[in-house]
Amino acid sequence: MSPRDLRGATAIVGVAESDLGEVGPDRYAIELAAQAAGAALAEAGLTTRDVDGLFCAIAGRGMAPLDVAEYLGIRPRYTDGTMVGGSSFVSHLHHAALAITSGACDVALIVYGSTARSDSGRGRLATGPPELPSYEAAYRPRMPITGYALAAARHMHQFGTTRTQLAEVAVAARRWARLNPKAFARDPLTVEDVLAARMVSSPLTSLDCCLVTDGGGAVVVTSAARAADLPRPPVYLLGAGEAHWHRAISQMPDLTVTAATESSARAYAMAGVGPEDVDMVQLYDAFTINTILFLEDLGFCAKGEGGDFVSGGRIAPGGDLPVNTNGGGLSYCHPGMYGIFPLIEATRQIRGEAGMRQQPGVTIAVAHGNGGQLSSQVTAVLGGRDSL
Repeated sequence: MSPRDLRGATAIVGVAESDLGEVGPDRYAIELAAQAAGAALAEAGLTTRDVDGLFCAIAGRGMAPLDVAEYLGIRPRYTDGTMVGGSSFVSHLHHAALAITSGACDVALIVYGSTARSDSGRGRLATGPPELPSYEAAYRPRMPITGYALAAARHMHQFGTTRTQLAEVAVAARRWARLNPKAFARDPLTVEDVLAARMVSSPLTSLDCCLVTDGGGAVVVTSAARAADLPRPPVYLLGAGEAHWHRAISQMPDLTVTAATESSARAYAMAGVGPEDVDMVQLYDAFTINTILFLEDLGFCAKGEGGDFVSGGRIAPGGDLPVNTNGGGLSYCHPGMYGIFPLIEATRQIRGEAGMRQQPGVTIAVAHGNGGQLSSQVTAVLGGRDSL
């Protein structure tokens, strides 16, 4: 089977979030995962009895698929617990398509949950400090923000990118979030607010950083043939690509170029499209520099031109390229890992179900995940029926 054989062979048939924001100390990550899973399956017209492929990653749970399967009462014949940070769930979509087309499973459930916000300061977090190579630990970096700040500083030095341009990314995300009733941060935000916010790791202020929220998400995937008989319009996986070049930020070959250059090239090749064919982009914006780097590396502008590209409201409501129309990790939600939410938003936009933030004529969307410190990059190209 060639990569092109995957194009349009599988489809997303259900998506959902759990409760988001701050759910309180009496709820747990696995509960939010289950809540999202139940809602996504109900949307798809399916139940847990139909699920025979389980794909999940939950921070702090080394055997998350076993925990989730037990909690949901699922006995899968195919399981994938790939954990490459926030991009894991876009990887899961790619892997689910491979499993379904090979006959390893029929209905795949991709699921995530986290209580990152409610756990803060409550002694419930299962994970310790980030693992650091000894040659980084000696400098006492504040990870992950130190790594992203290094990339931002290098981009500014090499290409003349400004803090104002970084701030434009945060403002655009907030303008989208104000159209999303589920977004955590919906107050008005200006460039001046971002620039005046508390500096966390130069050049990034607190408003250049993603939220810390609770939340879960789920995506249900099946074959295109079966999807045609289910309630919601299918959203087809047209292309997918994965790449990673490093784990530690000190080992990143070039702080201004990510492996998204390779993951997106593979996804576009499978889909038979290019950036010029894409109607909108949902990407992993853990920090404002992410959006600039990924728009460059996904091919929407040349390397070094990302700062100019995001200026003047170009990626905000009413701009030329809708980016992170749910508000992104900067304003909508970011429960430890964000990668499942670009898939959810892209699906809703293609279906025409995004409410006040719905964009007209969305046929093809890119959902891009990032893991680690600009480490794992995974790109998916999704499309509606007219894209086949």
